[in-house]
Amino acid sequence: MTTMGSLFRSEEMALCQLFLQSESAYTCVSELGELGLVQFRDLNPDVNAFQRKFVNEVRRCDEMERKLRYLEREIRKDGIPVLDTGENPEAPMPREMIDLEVKFEKLENELKEVNSNAEALKRNYLELTELKHILKKTQVFFDEAMYPPNLPYDQDVYFDDDEQVNLLTDTSLHQLKHIGFVAGVILRERIPAFERMLWRACRGNVFLRQAEISEPLEDPATGEQVYKSVFIIFFQGDHLKMRVKKICEGFRATMYPCPEAPADRREMAMGVKTRLDDLNTVLSQTQDHRHRVLVSAARDIRAWMMKVWKIKSIYHTLNMFNLDVIQNGLIAECWIPVANLEDVQLALRRGTEKSGSLPAILNRLSTQESPPTFHRTNKFTKAFQTLIDSYGVANYREINPAPYTIITFPFLFAIMFGDFGHGIIMALFGAWMVWREKPLSAKKTDNEIWNIFFGGRYIILLMGVFSMYTGLIYNDVFSKAFNIFGSSWHPAFNNSVLMSKELTLDPGNKEQYDQYPYPFGLDPMWQIANNKINFYNSYKMKISIIFGVIHMLFGVILSVWNHRFFNRPMSIYCEFIPQLLFLCCLFLYLILLVFHKWTWYGAGGDPSVSPNCAPSILITFINMVLVKPYEEPGPVCSYYMFAGQFGLQRFLLIVALLCVPWMLCAKPFLLHRMHKQRTIMMQANGGEGVVEEGGGDAAAAAAVATAEEHDMGEVMIHQGIHTIEYVLGSVSHTASYLRLWALSLAHAQLSEVLWQMVLRIGLTTSGLAGGFLTYAIFAVWAFLTVAILVLMEGLSAFLHTLRLHWVEFQSKFYGGTGYAFVPFAFETILDQAENAGPEQ
Repeated sequence: MTTMGSLFRSEEMALCQLFLQSESAYTCVSELGELGLVQFRDLNPDVNAFQRKFVNEVRRCDEMERKLRYLEREIRKDGIPVLDTGENPEAPMPREMIDLEVKFEKLENELKEVNSNAEALKRNYLELTELKHILKKTQVFFDEAMYPPNLPYDQDVYFDDDEQVNLLTDTSLHQLKHIGFVAGVILRERIPAFERMLWRACRGNVFLRQAEISEPLEDPATGEQVYKSVFIIFFQGDHLKMRVKKICEGFRATMYPCPEAPADRREMAMGVKTRLDDLNTVLSQTQDHRHRVLVSAARDIRAWMMKVWKIKSIYHTLNMFNLDVIQNGLIAECWIPVANLEDVQLALRRGTEKSGSLPAILNRLSTQESPPTFHRTNKFTKAFQTLIDSYGVANYREINPAPYTIITFPFLFAIMFGDFGHGIIMALFGAWMVWREKPLSAKKTDNEIWNIFFGGRYIILLMGVFSMYTGLIYNDVFSKAFNIFGSSWHPAFNNSVLMSKELTLDPGNKEQYDQYPYPFGLDPMWQIANNKINFYNSYKMKISIIFGVIHMLFGVILSVWNHRFFNRPMSIYCEFIPQLLFLCCLFLYLILLVFHKWTWYGAGGDPSVSPNCAPSILITFINMVLVKPYEEPGPVCSYYMFAGQFGLQRFLLIVALLCVPWMLCAKPFLLHRMHKQRTIMMQANGGEGVVEEGGGDAAAAAAVATAEEHDMGEVMIHQGIHTIEYVLGSVSHTASYLRLWALSLAHAQLSEVLWQMVLRIGLTTSGLAGGFLTYAIFAVWAFLTVAILVLMEGLSAFLHTLRLHWVEFQSKFYGGTGYAFVPFAFETILDQAENAGPEQ
């Protein structure tokens, strides 16, 4: 009963004061976090976050979280899986924080030391590898007897001592005296700019040879694979040597010593190879040790994270408490559902038993403050409650539209989306998400679109099921009809009909129509009729108005439950009754005319009740509002649907018009009279207040009386705004429900166009080519059906249904100006922290 009551109306809340001993405050808050049914109020709103009592503990938690984030990044960098065992450890005791800090500090230092050593080894390994490639590539350069015949530089080299040597002569390289060289490694993409700079800075007086290193090298700082090239630069003179080295440093090229003698180079190459083998062994051992440390941490890091998050949230909550210096305790204020007061008491008892201190004291306070709104939901009702809360959280104890939306939302959606085939697709998708609910919810993802679909899986399932039902009513399956029970139409297919491919159904033709309707839904013959659009237009437009008026009437009727619950009899007499009368006298009468026309007029009977004599309901309603009498069209037909219609319509119009001043003036007048009576009674009592009965209306009058001046004009303006909004809204909202008709026709026509212009091409092609063409065209048709008719049209119908509920339905009774109950719950805190984790 508690769950059902809280679904139809929010839970009754109690403001409580909590006295905790300092020794038991941590454990008690921890137990309340596990329970998740207490919303604490901040009793220190003016105190800076850095000046609160437990700020040091929060900082320690932040530091532990930083270390764990560092460990987590290293674990993910190595591709080690972090297993989610589903374990939910309890919040550790405060004394255990020191052990956790020591453990995390040790792990962080060990990992940083290993990473530092590994980076140094990798840097050394990179240098030796580059040196190995330099020795290998430069050996080829030195083994050449001379430069290739076509060198890139064809200018003479000038030296400081005015000695001129031409590098482009046929003299062998080893015959040139006083020539120096620099060898090194540079990033491959910098080679062109490096060559140009050498040419310009040295004026072509250097000779550059370079060769690419085929395999990529690992950058020890970033771990990325980079491609480099070996270069050797020949020059003559110390001046050019200094200039070349500065250019190399500017391009961040790494220079290595390279012996001139071949024997020295071979000896160095052998030494480099030996050192590389040794470094490989040490690097392998270092990586193994690092991997073992990370694997060990990966087994417990999620439990450690949850512990730290719980500790941090507990101290954040304790910072909202007041300090009781005299009693050496903490004082808190919190909102608790009345139905769970005993559960909170048990949780506090468990907390005090863990700490071994005096029991906590929970006192219920009286307050004029509006409590938070709390609706208990399950996995089925949560999505519908979210739709309502997206418009605005209900006022405290206000009637909740969510349980009614469970039926009305998918039904109004289905009126616009009525197609049995498209409904099956949507229902199967929703059923799959419901069936795979547990494994899909376990796979946490950041994809917002998928999270929205999965969160509304039950809404999608119901929308699909209801669309299947309305599709059967419309007898529409991918723009085609099912002839299950046998059609009541038997038209004659003569040559003219077959040649023109146009068939007009006439209900008055007894040779065509058997004069009894199809047992369920619409007759399949209408799908191929030439006058199908005219028939569907009339039918769908009328049912849109019928369901719209019923929906609005239901919303007005729900408002009386709010008035009765909050003890507002004045609102019942001055708002609910005139609103109901206004809607019934105009729009309920309109839909009664629709039913009367459907049942009274028909083909094949008396000429006076034939379709040709049936008056237009739209013209009838306009004449009713204009109080315009009808002119008799002839001796057979009548503009009146029944005897006394004109007098009844005039009476209903007068009642509807009287409801306008009733809504506008009655409540302000009664409030003004109550104010005057209260003023007289206060004067008779010598200015002292009086205790009045009357609930909400008395409170409203009291609020008016406490003002310095009784501003009757302000009350009239407020009431006038609501009256105008309701009167004009009744007309516009009724017209707004015509979107059910418009979207239903648009959906049906799009489906028919897709069939005629896509799938029909493949089905009408004969021969072997037709089979292959049908196969390909069916894929195109299926893709367009899902993408356009199910997804896009479904989203459009969903948004229109949402608007009909938010504006047309909920405006009749729903305030939506409350604030949600946000309890201190570890489950919510952990979910938010885990979702925020990947983003950091």
